[in-house]
Amino acid sequence: MEQYPRDLQTARPGVGDQLSIATPELVAIEFPLAGLGSRFVAVLLDYLLQAAVVFILTIVFLVLLSGLSIRGGGGAGASAAGGDLSTKWTIAIIIAIPFLLEWAYFALFEAFWHGQTPGKRIMKIRVIQQTGRPVSLFESLARNLVRVIDLLPTAYAIGVISMFITKRQQRLGDLIAGTLVVHERPLEAPVESIGSSRTFTSGVFQPVATAPPPRVSQLPTDAVARLTMADLQTLEHYLARRLDVPMETRAALAARISQNIAQKMNYAIPNGMHQEVFLEEAAYALRSLPQARR
Repeated sequence: MEQYPRDLQTARPGVGDQLSIATPELVAIEFPLAGLGSRFVAVLLDYLLQAAVVFILTIVFLVLLSGLSIRGGGGAGASAAGGDLSTKWTIAIIIAIPFLLEWAYFALFEAFWHGQTPGKRIMKIRVIQQTGRPVSLFESLARNLVRVIDLLPTAYAIGVISMFITKRQQRLGDLIAGTLVVHERPLEAPVESIGSSRTFTSGVFQPVATAPPPRVSQLPTDAVARLTMADLQTLEHYLARRLDVPMETRAALAARISQNIAQKMNYAIPNGMHQEVFLEEAAYALRSLPQARR
């Protein structure tokens, strides 16, 4: 029996910075790759935020250090020793803050903030796995541990060179962790329903709801019964997301899924029936079966 394919990555024809990933549900997802400009601005915003945090914390620790020095100035030797110890701890914390920000800031934000840092969120870009799935803590740590190499010799020179010579604009950290940086897809505004109105009296007059006529599937029940709930999930995934897929990819997926479904049903698609119509009918008939309602 033919198995549904795993994740497949293809470059969209004619678009150099567009990545198309076919999911296990045979639905292609388009990801516009983030270029050097948007990524540079995002990391610049992150560094500015880090600098502001370091500045504020440094001021706070200096104020605390001054308070400890004033309090310990009139005491005995023990107080002086305690003041020296507090001073050392304060200096150690001030030194540790930039280190923690550099190593933990990017890794933790990307792992627990859906692949985004504050700078990436402002620029509407995010880090994902090459399969299109969200990054985990492992991938985030891996790509950011290599950041120190991408920074060499200065100003992300190695990272920039790596982005120019790789097809998916990946720096060394992305290549090691198997990640990509992509633009967020804009959410489409919901289409207003037929009964919606923008007049002031829309809440007074309610549209009369008419019951749709009962629908009867054109497919034989015994053939539909050969399908499984996994097939229904595949059909629903395709039908729900087909409008987001380029036409050539959409047609190829429809042909492949309809061929597989018809083979499982041991049913020949009637001449003149469009493949997507067949998939819609198969999904409707499968949902109508008694075992699908449980």
